[in-house]
Amino acid sequence: MKKAVVLLSGGLDSATAMAMALNEGYEVYAVSFRYGQRHSIELDCAVEQASEKARQHKIVDIDLGSFGGSALTADIDVPKHDDVGELTDEIPVTYVPARNTVFLSYALAWAEVLEAYDIFIGVNALDYSGYPDCRPEFIAAYEAMANLATVAGVQGKKLTIHTPLIDLTKAEIIQRGLELGVDYAKTTSCYDPAPDGRACGYCDSCLLRKKGFSEIGQSDPREYV
Repeated sequence: MKKAVVLLSGGLDSATAMAMALNEGYEVYAVSFRYGQRHSIELDCAVEQASEKARQHKIVDIDLGSFGGSALTADIDVPKHDDVGELTDEIPVTYVPARNTVFLSYALAWAEVLEAYDIFIGVNALDYSGYPDCRPEFIAAYEAMANLATVAGVQGKKLTIHTPLIDLTKAEIIQRGLELGVDYAKTTSCYDPAPDGRACGYCDSCLLRKKGFSEIGQSDPREYV
């Protein structure tokens, strides 16, 4: 089987991206990160998802929290809103500086060892929080760099970074995932969950997630406070 490294956060988008990789016939090697984020609930979800779907699953420890600069890695309040209409085009404080650049670099290193030429990442540029490292321009630039920086690339074996969700709305992502059998009860999207794992319901990510389920007439199986 073709091998693919899949970045698996434990969230809705990455679970869907993994399902799409499996549907395309790839053998999945999932990688998650303990990077200093404010909670570990998403990693618990990633472990559960990977145990059912992935050939291997690695959790890599890095410390982006030592730099701070984000509400997800520092003592900064996570912004909350009453309605998705309150979200603006400004890059929110939940953006973690260089996170996807770092994550993709680890995925690239593992792909080289595995002799895999495909990496899947669940970035999205429509219903998202406006993070600069989720845009098609970033992915294209990173892929070009990866093919210059690896033995496989130098030898003419092209590495591809797959972004199957990049042009989908959250509703379209959920619909596609349901068609592929994704159990969204085993995913979490919340930036600031309660200690028992229930989602807050008011952060950017919760609002976008709830909007997606609402638009397709489905109930979100994740429990909210």
